[in-house]
Amino acid sequence: MNADLPADYRKPTVKLVGTDGNALSILGRVSAAMKEAGIPKETIDAFFREATAGDYDHLLRVVMTYAEVE
Repeated sequence: MNADLPADYRKPTVKLVGTDGNALSILGRVSAAMKEAGIPKETIDAFFREATAGDYDHLLRVVMTYAEVE
């Protein structure tokens, strides 16, 4: 993974357990949480590029790099 996050990066919390596990749904939830947390668009774009660069397991690993999952 290429996530070069700043040292002061604070992961937003995203509730995924018990929700739609579709990859697009997960991407939308995490992106929305990042926007709500005030994370810069460049970081959100990097998240999206990285998360969509592999299979479903890769997506979940990237999500856990950028967000706290509940």
